[in-house]
Order: sequence, then C-alpha cells, then structure tokens
Amino acid sequence: MKLLLHACCGPCSLEPVRLLQEAGHELAIAYMNSNIHPEAEYVRRRDTLLAWAQEEGIPVIEGVYDPGLWEAAVAPIVAAPCDKNVPSPLPHDRSERCRACYRLRFEEAARYGAEHGFEGICTTLSVSPYQFTEVIGEELSRIAAKYGLVAVFEDFRPYYPEATRRSRELGMYRQNYCGCRLSEAEAAAEREERKRLRKAKKSEAGGVV
Repeated sequence: MKLLLHACCGPCSLEPVRLLQEAGHELAIAYMNSNIHPEAEYVRRRDTLLAWAQEEGIPVIEGVYDPGLWEAAVAPIVAAPCDKNVPSPLPHDRSERCRACYRLRFEEAARYGAEHGFEGICTTLSVSPYQFTEVIGEELSRIAAKYGLVAVFEDFRPYYPEATRRSRELGMYRQNYCGCRLSEAEAAAEREERKRLRKAKKSEAGGVV
C-alpha cells in the first residue's frame, strides 16, 4: 500500500518505519506538526528526522508550520475547566486537548495524502506511552474515512524501548516533552516534582538514626 506516515520526530519513526516496510508498504513521511513550540524546537526535530530519512531513502513532506492553527484548535478545550470534584493538576481535560491536536495534524496529512495518490495513512504517535493511544486510533480512523483513505493504525507502544535504544545508539536528538507549549510546562513541572520527591526521600533517609 502507498502509505503516508505522519511523524512527530525521528526517534518515534524508527520502529514504525521498520515494521511498516516489513509489512510491504511503500512509505513517505509527513512532518506536519504545528503544535511544536517553540519554532527552534520544531526545526531541531524536523532536521533530526530529515537527516535520518535521507539516509534511509524515505521521502519527507513538510507541512506548513502555523502555531496559530494549533492555538485555535485547542483554545476551546483549554478554556473549559475539568470537573472540579476530580483532582487534577491541569485546569482542563488533557485528553481532549490532545484529541484536538491529533485531529489538526491528521487532517493536514490526510488531505495531502488524498490529493497525492496515497492509499492509506498511519502515524508514529502511538509509539509513545505518554500519548492517548485509543484517542489516536479514533481520530486517525475518522479522518482517514473523511478523505477516502485506509487508516493503518497499530499500537506501537511495545516497541518504545527498542526505539529508545536505537535512537540513542544513532545519536538522535531526543526531546523531553511532547511538543506544545502546554506540554513543555507540564513536563517541566513534573520533573521539578520528581526532583522534590527525591530530595525529600534523601533527606528522610539521612535523618534515620
């Protein structure tokens, strides 16, 4: 099948590309990620992907980088608070924010795929254990049907450790947050919390007589 693979970065592309090629698909990669913030981060991830894909002989189609589109897509969700009776470190439903983000990027990729003779669409996003895998599958299927494409969805999470190993072995740049400005802040807060907990644990251990 002539398949357009939406990719978020180089490291997450390694195992999906290997598995899809082994399945006999003819691949091209779609780097369409207006969610990534800041622009320097977008460029760094893109260039890492491009360098690897060029070595592998895989074409990469870059979409238009327009963070304003992402802001408009997630604005209604970010503005809507979660149920206040449910404890959450976030002021909104992150799964719905991510759904809107997936939808935006898959829509761009599917539109391109339909216009350029692709038969199916897939994504590397399901490699990450930090993403909402079921939501990814739902949105990919919905968007593919809209554009007359086959949704080739697979839960690639079992291959995350191997993707991590290979990307480190290749010396690829590995980001420490999903991509958007909100995920950057969330990841930073989570790292600080882990640091605080480690410090507290160390302090407690030192105080034991």
